[in-house]
Amino acid sequence: MKKLLSVLLCLCLLSCCGCRFFPVKEPETTAEAPTELFTDINGKEVPVFENVGLTTLDASKFVVTENGRRIYDDPAYDCYTGVDVSVFQGDIDWTAVAADGISFTMLRLGGRGYGEGTLYEDTNFVKNFEAASAAGLKIGVYFFSQAVSVEEAVQEAKFVIEILNGMPLDLPVAYDWEHVDDTAARTFAIGADQVTSFAKAFCDTVTQAGYQTIVYFNREHGYYNYELSLIPDYYFWYAEYADRPSFVYDYHLWQYTESGRVNGIPGNVDLNIAVYASSG
Repeated sequence: MKKLLSVLLCLCLLSCCGCRFFPVKEPETTAEAPTELFTDINGKEVPVFENVGLTTLDASKFVVTENGRRIYDDPAYDCYTGVDVSVFQGDIDWTAVAADGISFTMLRLGGRGYGEGTLYEDTNFVKNFEAASAAGLKIGVYFFSQAVSVEEAVQEAKFVIEILNGMPLDLPVAYDWEHVDDTAARTFAIGADQVTSFAKAFCDTVTQAGYQTIVYFNREHGYYNYELSLIPDYYFWYAEYADRPSFVYDYHLWQYTESGRVNGIPGNVDLNIAVYASSG
């Protein structure tokens, strides 16, 4: 799941799952991989994943605009700004969102409760999907996982597939497993090797249904709580709230703030950027 940021933007038709906003994932090589451990700014050694390519983007070319958004200042690349939303954003005017320069959205389809582990559908998912699609935005979805076993991750994937029921997507289905800072959370003691196996099981199952998949994580989670070498075939969605991203491995979406402002969305919203080598 790399080579997005260095491959031409491709809008090819899928048989039942819509139009790909991301290019087809190419097999990774080891040529670009680091050969020795390096140290992250928090002083911890970062594992070397020889089958996971490095990002090809130059962090110094990310620029903060007057309205606080990020662009990649290189004429050889195209930038796309997106939001990820759930029921917590309330009622959204998607026409106004599109008019404010937003090209794509990742909609929360649902999740699993961190207490009892009950699966749920986001109550605004269908409404957001229909309105965002009508406004011309490219659409992907994400699922907030609190799986504690491979079996539960597969159950979550099947839940997503059932709700989608062949709905066309332009962007991938995202697996969003996060540590909940509560000792009562059923996922509190889950280890990195387990999380990776959950992500792989979820993505494998969704991929078999014909959808692209992407794994969401922040820097700490990506470096230390995932064994990225075991999931190199899937896209990565990276979260770091900063002026520039610092993750060394390739990623396909960068979530750069949780306090963005967009016309048509009440309150704050997560903002994301996708960068592709220009097709023109």
